[in-house]
Amino acid sequence: MPSPLSRRNFLLTGATAGTALALTAVPARASHRPRGPFGRYGSPSDRLTPGTLYVHPGGAGDFTRVQDAVTAATGAGRTLVIAPGTYRGTVSVDADRTGMTWIGASEDPRDVVIVHDNAAGTPKPDGSGTYGTSGSATATVRPDGFTARWITFANDWLRTDLPGTSGTQAVALKVQGDRSAFTHCRFLGHQDTLYADSPSVDTFARQYFSHCYAEGDVDFVFGRATAVFECCHFRTLVRPDLTAAPYGFVFAPSTAGANPHGYLVTRSRISSEAPDGYYKLARPWVPSSDRTARPMLTVRETHLGAGIDAVAPYADMSSGYPWQDQRFAEYRNTGPGAVVTVPENRPRLTPAEAASHTREAYLGDWRPRR
Repeated sequence: MPSPLSRRNFLLTGATAGTALALTAVPARASHRPRGPFGRYGSPSDRLTPGTLYVHPGGAGDFTRVQDAVTAATGAGRTLVIAPGTYRGTVSVDADRTGMTWIGASEDPRDVVIVHDNAAGTPKPDGSGTYGTSGSATATVRPDGFTARWITFANDWLRTDLPGTSGTQAVALKVQGDRSAFTHCRFLGHQDTLYADSPSVDTFARQYFSHCYAEGDVDFVFGRATAVFECCHFRTLVRPDLTAAPYGFVFAPSTAGANPHGYLVTRSRISSEAPDGYYKLARPWVPSSDRTARPMLTVRETHLGAGIDAVAPYADMSSGYPWQDQRFAEYRNTGPGAVVTVPENRPRLTPAEAASHTREAYLGDWRPRR
């Protein structure tokens, strides 16, 4: 069982996740990159486009910090090419940076790591209170049309950093914009790792995650976005602080009641380093700010490993909002965690119903690059 210290080392080095990510295949061309810190994406003296900025931790680019590059990249359609390195610090992208693209220059997400260590219960330096869940995010991305490729977003805060605190949420990425796409990215953390959300209850933000890796323990993929996860790998972690199941929950959607599309997981995989049956697939989040929410999750044609409790894969987050009243469904899943032993605990789609739970149906007229 990994110690807390080894978990932090993992977040920074990505050694274990590198093995896991092999399932989602770093492109073969990554081993034949041109020389130079920015690979085939130019340099400050030979820019990919006039709107491209270069980030390098040692000073070979325009900036050494990602936040400084974001601040300088005013207007729409700007590109950041980020050289290999570990970039510690929070990053906040304002909504007016529409159409922004971040590229990990090595085309291997293990090489470009954006990481910080705030938790919801971490005191703010100015004494004004704690960060809260949203404020804990390492990266907060608000604009429409945002794209990231080959980047790791991590929060390496550990529960041992604040023993006894109730504010253990520690977000790696919070994304809110419509038409936000992440390909070959990693999201590393423990509780509330990936916050796939929207800017308001009445805004149905569409997001697409392709060939990505996400890990955590409690509600580690959560929020109210319309989000499609295709060919992704989700991994549940051990909990040294607990001695009995459940350790946590993979998904916690909070879909607005008026939104016909919530989370769709398709052609993906869920694995675990925890004991068999110690994780629930999902629980519904009905936040206090939106009691009309009807969380929605469809998991289809996905391998559910033995870490998922096949007998009772869903649980309530609040007794007033039972999971049975929400929009949870499965279709043609495989693996030991998908075995149906108690049919009433495994809502399943018919083939006719499954036809409306596809990437195209959820994303509408948007066709993101895969």
